[in-house]
Amino acid sequence: MFSVIAQMAFTIGLGVLWRHIEFGGLSADRARVALTTSVYYFFLPALVLAVLWRAPLGADTLKIAVSAAAGVLASMAAMFAVARWMTLTRGQFGALLLAASFPNATYMGLPLLASLYGDAGKSIAIQYDLFACTPILLSLGIFLAARYGQHQEVIHPVKSLLKVPPLWAAVFGAALNLSGVSQPDWAAGFLDRLGAAVVPIMLLALGMSLRLATLSPRHLWKVSPVLVIQLLFMPLVVLAVATAVHATGDTRVAIVLEAATPVMILGLVFCDRFGLDTEMYATTATASTLLVLITLPLWHHLLV
Repeated sequence: MFSVIAQMAFTIGLGVLWRHIEFGGLSADRARVALTTSVYYFFLPALVLAVLWRAPLGADTLKIAVSAAAGVLASMAAMFAVARWMTLTRGQFGALLLAASFPNATYMGLPLLASLYGDAGKSIAIQYDLFACTPILLSLGIFLAARYGQHQEVIHPVKSLLKVPPLWAAVFGAALNLSGVSQPDWAAGFLDRLGAAVVPIMLLALGMSLRLATLSPRHLWKVSPVLVIQLLFMPLVVLAVATAVHATGDTRVAIVLEAATPVMILGLVFCDRFGLDTEMYATTATASTLLVLITLPLWHHLLV
């Protein structure tokens, strides 16, 4: 586990380095947009289709989705409760609500589980995100972001879901799998080749997204409840639910590790889009990403 975390940390570090040295004359933000766009539209859908087409789908799929949804909704409720004792603007509360509720299940969870469990780990990470986190984010998450933000956009959650290429890939992959259609060798080779680009690009982009300058004591103190919810409360809830639905072995460990990943980096886009406090969200995302380099090995040690 420590070796896996170290490899991920070094790759993330290359992205952080890019923020200080503009390789090829490209700023980290410009390069990150190009990289993540290519992942979103090409590489990740290919990986999702390849993995779900040949993954064993069944009772564990429901266990993963139920556990993930419980973690997101319980953490959201916890943030609503904690916020009653905090002095926050609407924009700050909206940002912290998103930060507390949604883990970085794909950008960090997928590389982590892929390194630990191979294709089985990739399948769990994809199901955790696309069958629970993403639908909640693009429905309830967008609704709450719009409610607490300042914007003029008309929100259509269903249209938002229909515009997610990895989600379509998940639907097609699961349909082909459950229909008993075998994956041809040429398709497996093509999809695996594209999908292999996902992990290093996502970790590099994650490093490019970190904003170390926001880690001031004042900001860290204000976001500390979110860090507790995201890195401690959510994994405990998911562990309890996964145990209750009889998830066992590596599947149970992987589900909890997904919940223990840091704050979702994609939330920065939602903060900008809906007029939430982007700086506060960036502080939470950066601090949680640094902290999981310690907390993830601890969770793994406790679970195995």
